[in-house]
Amino acid sequence: MAKNTWSSAFRKIDVDQFNEDNFREEEAEPAGPPGPDESTVTTLLNQGKNFEALKTVLECAPLGSKNQQVKDNALALTLKVLLAIKSGQIEEAVASLGVDLVDVLMKYIYKGFEFPSEGSSGHLLLWHEKAFQVGGAGAIVRVLSDTRRI
Repeated sequence: MAKNTWSSAFRKIDVDQFNEDNFREEEAEPAGPPGPDESTVTTLLNQGKNFEALKTVLECAPLGSKNQQVKDNALALTLKVLLAIKSGQIEEAVASLGVDLVDVLMKYIYKGFEFPSEGSSGHLLLWHEKAFQVGGAGAIVRVLSDTRRI
């Protein structure tokens, strides 16, 4: 027997919501950290605790933030910390970081390459070399494929 085709209940479904071309960013993103505290990091740098300043900056990276000003401030502060660490100490600094922090470091290195300043590119290349030794090619792939941007 044939089914009743007079029913219009099936027409209440919005078929456009299932279309692959209608991509919507998730509305409820988890709020990331507000960014590193500049006074704390500056105090650590002035005390000569460069490795602690580096860890603080990387742990408080605003990965989930949509506020561009917060991201720019964090980038400037991170580059300040990276340039404060001498070339001979870079390997020791990177070795003290975990895998997740090495990935965040790689993000900042690539972002620093986008906006070079006087003498920063050569120093960032040294950082990249040492971070690559610790994180390997996987760190680069994770940075390039991650949707959370700095």
